Amino acid sequence: MEVRPNPTVENLRATAAASSKQPVSSPNTVDTTSVTQRLQKELMSLMMSGGDLGVSAFPEGESIFTWIGTIEGGKGTMYEGLSYKLSLRFPLDYPFKPPQVKFETMCFHPNVDQYGNICLDILQDKWSSAYDCRTILLSIQSLLGGLLVLPCMIGHTNR
Repeated sequence: MEVRPNPTVENLRATAAASSKQPVSSPNTVDTTSVTQRLQKELMSLMMSGGDLGVSAFPEGESIFTWIGTIEGGKGTMYEGLSYKLSLRFPLDYPFKPPQVKFETMCFHPNVDQYGNICLDILQDKWSSAYDCRTILLSIQSLLGGLLVLPCMIGHTNR
């Protein structure tokens, strides 16, 4: 008869993790499951209503953390009739940190630099976990409709 040691909490966690093929959570590990679920909900919401508003986005490849978005220029603006491609990279601690959003299509605007980086307060210090991908895309679309030069772009415009 084989004698087995008493199971410890760590052994039970390791066994459960191995059997479910999920990583063992620790206090320092990010719960990617909740982030993935949040992004899936945002994707569904955007698919249901975003296209009607001139914005769309979908995961690029297999990763839910990297998306390609599209923004149509707003009616009555100098961007009307134009379509812009953006990349969105969501951090593991999303929605507590904003995604990195960048124009992949050249965009001539005072708040977009030559590399496609966007100066928009909600993507920086004014970020809130209440924002979602749809809000981000609509805010960028709105930014294109106005010519407000934000302080972070003074001296860095792509003229």
